[in-house]
Amino acid sequence: MSEEHPKKIDPETIKAIGVAWTLPFELIIPIIVGGGIGFLLDRWWHTAPVLLLIVGFVGFGIGLRNMIKAASALEEKRGG
Repeated sequence: MSEEHPKKIDPETIKAIGVAWTLPFELIIPIIVGGGIGFLLDRWWHTAPVLLLIVGFVGFGIGLRNMIKAASALEEKRGG
């Protein structure tokens, strides 16, 4: 009987997988939060959909910046 041992995964690979799973959330969450704040402000000030779009785009920019920072930090750790 031969026992097969599972291959060990490099800890850096596990970290990279973890970062890859968080990147979509780092983009989507600021858009949702910004859009929600814009929606509420539009309802309060009766300016629909101006603030929803403006704050939603600001959220998109923040999310994109977060993704770029996380990806570049991972690349620096990997020595690239």
